[in-house]
Formats: sequence, structure tokens, C-alpha cells
Amino acid sequence: MSGTYSQAASTAASYYDSDDADRFYAGIWGGEDIHIGLYERSDEPIATASRRTVDALIELIGTPLDSKSTNDLRVVDFGSGYGGAARRLCSSPGIRVDAVNISAVENARHRLLNEEARLSERITVHDASFEAVPLADGCADVIWSQDAILHSGDRRTVMKEAARLLKPGGVMVMTDPMATDGVNADSLTAILDRIHLADLGSPERYRSWGNEAGLKRTDWNDQTKMLIEHYSRVRIELRRRRQDLESSISPDYLERMDAGLGHWVEGGQSGRLSWGLMRFIKPLN
Repeated sequence: MSGTYSQAASTAASYYDSDDADRFYAGIWGGEDIHIGLYERSDEPIATASRRTVDALIELIGTPLDSKSTNDLRVVDFGSGYGGAARRLCSSPGIRVDAVNISAVENARHRLLNEEARLSERITVHDASFEAVPLADGCADVIWSQDAILHSGDRRTVMKEAARLLKPGGVMVMTDPMATDGVNADSLTAILDRIHLADLGSPERYRSWGNEAGLKRTDWNDQTKMLIEHYSRVRIELRRRRQDLESSISPDYLERMDAGLGHWVEGGQSGRLSWGLMRFIKPLN
């Protein structure tokens, strides 16, 4: 692992590279989309709801996706996980994806799934941090990120990287678990301790960071109820499958995950957490 990674990034990589984390996320989410889902029913499979979020973000892109008819369009995915979104994007011809992700274990699974889908030539997986993306200025039509930027110790820099990579007229679409605007980090200690972070972003902070970087936020679709629903569903699934999961995942990890999911649910229900879909545009001038 590179010594140039920030402490927060290195901590995130160590966590996601662990066997317990890899087996849990691959098993519960199915190894495709390890992000918060958009649910239409409380009994809906997690994978179905997670894929719906991907489709909602694709729709949110709008221009330049519409204007280019998906011909020769380059997407840079910040925190690509197992690559479910990248492969979904590549179901449209002409789209190429640069998948930037810090976890070597996730990236290995991502590459394997790309090979199985015959998409290796269209998806390039970069073992790198989205705090310092190894790509040229103005190379991207779209920046994509799902529930990943929270792991950065310097989210302002991440937004600057997005702005650097985007062509004029390009867009960024993202989701991220956040604090509600005005909520102090001291009230989120249980969650922050669990993910080893000092604070979270918030809708207003992302708008401000984007503005500082030269990006204008055009959309903020608050879907905090889905954060509550998703972490509740994952916790139910963990408990339902606990005995089976313990054959490959340590009981200590599962116990800590159960408690952590409970903190996310409580934080959302108490109004201290926020989640939703955002869109930014890099102006032409």
C-alpha cells in the first residue's frame, strides 16, 4: 500500500482489504453494488435496491450523457468497490470507465468480474486514492461516486480532484452518507469511532466544497429515509444469516457490524444523518 495515502485512506484500505469485510460485503450485497439502495418495498432484495440507485444516478447525469448518445464518453468512478456501477454504465456502447479504488482486495474481485463480463478493455481499474487520481486534467465527461468520499480525510481535496479531471460542461454525480447540516461531530461519536473518522460531510459542506473547486451543484435529492431503510435491511439480513455467515466471518466482526449498523439507523432516525443524490456541473466558462 502506497505511503502517499492519507491516514484516513490507509485506514479505509486496511478495513476493506480484510477477509471479514470482503466476505461480508460480497455475501450480503452479492459482490456487485455495495452501496445504499433505493427501496420500493421493505422486503425487496438489497441487491435490487442497490442497483436502482445506480440507475437513478445514470438518469441524473443527463447532459453530457444525452448529448453524446453514450458515444466516446469517459467516466471516472471515485471509490468503485466491486465495479457494479462501472459494468452497468458499460451496458451502453461507447462508455469507458476509469475505476479508482484503494482496496486491493476489492480491485482484484472487480477485475475478475470485468473479465467474466468481457468488459476488461472498457473498464480500467486503478489501485489509487481519489485524493490523488493518476489521470490527466480534463479527461472526464463524468465523475461518479457512491458512498465512498466519506472515507477521505480531505473531502475538499476530493472535490478539487473531481473539478480538475472534468472537462468544461462535465458533471459529477454522487451519493454519500453525511451529517445533517448543522449537526456537530460530537453527536456522531459512535459512528465516527466505528469508521475511524473525525467528521462527516454534509449537504451544505459538499455544495460549498464544490463551489470552491469550481463546480456548481444543480441537484440535491434528499433520500435520508433510504439510509435508514438500507442499514435496517442489512442488519436484518445479518441477523437472519448469522449462523451461516459465522462459517466464514469472525463472530467479533459480525457483532461489531451489527452494532455499527444500529448506530447508522439510530442516527438517521434522530435526524443527525443525511443521504441522497447530488449532481454538480463544471461550467463551460
